[in-house]
Amino acid sequence: MIEEIGTMGMAIGVIVLLIIMLYFIPIGLWFSALVSGVRISLLQLFLMRFRKVPPGVIVRALIEGTKAGVELNRDALEAHYLAGGNVARVVHALVSANKANIELGFNMATAIDLAGRDVFEAVQMSVNPKVINTPPVTAVSKDGIQLIAKARVTVRANIKQLVGGAGEETVLARVGEGIVSSIGSSHSHKAVLENPDFISRVVLEKGLDAGTAFEILSIDIADIDIGKNIGAVLQMDQAEADKNIAQAKAEERRAMAIALEQENKAKAQEMTAKVIEAEAQIPMAIAESFRSGNLGIMDYMKYKNIMADTAMRDSIAGEESNPSQI
Repeated sequence: MIEEIGTMGMAIGVIVLLIIMLYFIPIGLWFSALVSGVRISLLQLFLMRFRKVPPGVIVRALIEGTKAGVELNRDALEAHYLAGGNVARVVHALVSANKANIELGFNMATAIDLAGRDVFEAVQMSVNPKVINTPPVTAVSKDGIQLIAKARVTVRANIKQLVGGAGEETVLARVGEGIVSSIGSSHSHKAVLENPDFISRVVLEKGLDAGTAFEILSIDIADIDIGKNIGAVLQMDQAEADKNIAQAKAEERRAMAIALEQENKAKAQEMTAKVIEAEAQIPMAIAESFRSGNLGIMDYMKYKNIMADTAMRDSIAGEESNPSQI
């Protein structure tokens, strides 16, 4: 019984040891590489485990490159993996570029991958250009009519500009700016509606793909709609503003006139008060003249006759008279 347990434990130990050996020394992977024409030693596969590099990723990449006729370096693939790159995607991109006769070196492919761009998608876009639909772009022609345009931009990846080049957002922003500029320079919205290709020609001549990761192949106007009459709206707003200004000025003049009228009334009341005060002193002056001998009875009678004549004339003329009562 003890011997059977010992034999079973030995068998389990042998199986565990065999699994560990096959993990660190992947004989099956080495054999696959060997029959695929990839020369790599078991020692290198064993050491990859200690370098924290999965042997399967490197071997599969070497097999794919060898079968496609792309020369790859094992150390370079390991270095790219350790740098955080996607080895499989880089190899796919190199194989696709080689088949499509696109010039793409290993260093450029790894740089693009480490920059955060999908190098395999970029190669595919170089072979099959991508169509980008712009959002509605609103612009106003010189006659004041608003136009809303939509465009389709056909772009191809520029492999050399993928590292450091601007992305799709920049291309869309530049195309939108070009559409606004071309419509704004048109004298009439009818001319734009009749020849929408005018916008495409003007925008393409601006070289909008400079400094971007794409090459613009064509810009096609998909749709143009007529919006508001901005010119008329602005004129109405200006007329309303002018009316408000005129009303404000008229109100200011009316207020000044009222203030002037009030001032004149105050002056007239002041003058009337002075006249009444002066008239109140006349009897006193006459009495003083009588006492001093400067005014005789005949002079006083003449004064009364003059006052009576004046009152009669005022009555005939329809004016009220307030002769002094002496």
